[in-house]
Amino acid sequence: MARLLTGLSLGYFLVMLDTTIVTVALPSLSPALVDQQWISNGYTLTFAAFLLTAGAWSDRFGARRVFFTGLVSFALLSGLSALASPTVLIGLRALLGVAGALLVPSSLSLIATAYPVPAARAKAMGVWAAVSGTGLVAGPLLGGVLTEAFGWRAIFVVNVPVALLALALSRSAPSTPPKPRRLDVVSQVSAVIALSTLTYALVEAVFWPLIPAAVAALVFLRAQRRPDAMLPRRLVSWGLLAGAIVNFGLSGVLFVLSLYFQQTRGYAPSATGLAFLPLTIPTAFNPIFTGRLVARVGPRIPAVSGFSLMAMGTLIEACSPVLSVLALALLGFGVSLAIPSLLTAVVGSAPPELAGIAGGALNASRQTGAVLGVAVLGVLASGTSTAFALTTAAVLLFAGGVSCFLFLRETGNP
Repeated sequence: MARLLTGLSLGYFLVMLDTTIVTVALPSLSPALVDQQWISNGYTLTFAAFLLTAGAWSDRFGARRVFFTGLVSFALLSGLSALASPTVLIGLRALLGVAGALLVPSSLSLIATAYPVPAARAKAMGVWAAVSGTGLVAGPLLGGVLTEAFGWRAIFVVNVPVALLALALSRSAPSTPPKPRRLDVVSQVSAVIALSTLTYALVEAVFWPLIPAAVAALVFLRAQRRPDAMLPRRLVSWGLLAGAIVNFGLSGVLFVLSLYFQQTRGYAPSATGLAFLPLTIPTAFNPIFTGRLVARVGPRIPAVSGFSLMAMGTLIEACSPVLSVLALALLGFGVSLAIPSLLTAVVGSAPPELAGIAGGALNASRQTGAVLGVAVLGVLASGTSTAFALTTAAVLLFAGGVSCFLFLRETGNP
């Protein structure tokens, strides 16, 4: 069982690694802020947009088949990315986001099947989050070292052996019976249009894309009224909003600080990776503690504590850069408290037959928050100051903690 859990966790590790390993290498890929935002968001945009579909596919075709398809695709696309030009790389990053989307809800669904007892499932999800959290640890540091030593192409080569190892370890994954579900094309297309046009409007600082974004969002919401909708109404909760706020803060702060460390302070890529260690190290071990804590007291207290620590750390970073180590450590401990708590709340409250779509819904909301965090905080940092962008993130994270306190129950989701 430990072997299987490690293999499933490595799938999400790849997703996190490919997010953070690129962040440090962005100045080497392109000097333009807009290009840097699209190289970063090309991945998270499609990852967010296809997570709900990946969850539905996991339930429809079987989580094991979807997970293996995602792993093989991730390895192939990573190899192609290492050979691509920076312009082609944006498109390949978008395809990598689709492959990453296949890995997350399917691995959560397989964990839910392998660990039917709620307390054991909470601990397993803590391990899943901890192993994946090491992607945050390895990403900035490994990205900086590889970029300096071998160039930016090396950051994609490293994905291939990790994907092959995950494939070998997870061969014993249980075969979950497929569940007939209609593919909701209207919801999928409208979600992609809404998210991509909104991101384009924010990154390019233009108004007109907000119109198709609003129309597509209304189409998506209307489509969810059907009984066979891609996102069943009983899975919609405050936990999804909280997940979006977590990643808005985390991804936005990582993006802003990566540029600040290298372009303002003059750090080399490897030094930037080292500077992020106080944030990333807690995500490698603290989720295991969080999983045990959630199994004992429920998700509400750990979630509120996590948001509070994230808000305090971000605000300290904004007001007093000399306390950067303390600020980033608080942010790291906060992330590793909040995310496993929300995972347990959302997936644990879903019926077994909807475990895949529940995991996909939470991670879709999280990655939507990540896309908006990079776009919004990037614009604020370039248009005003890094401190103002970080303060904005701190206020939103505090609001996320308040929403968890008010709307998350002690034992699960409303």
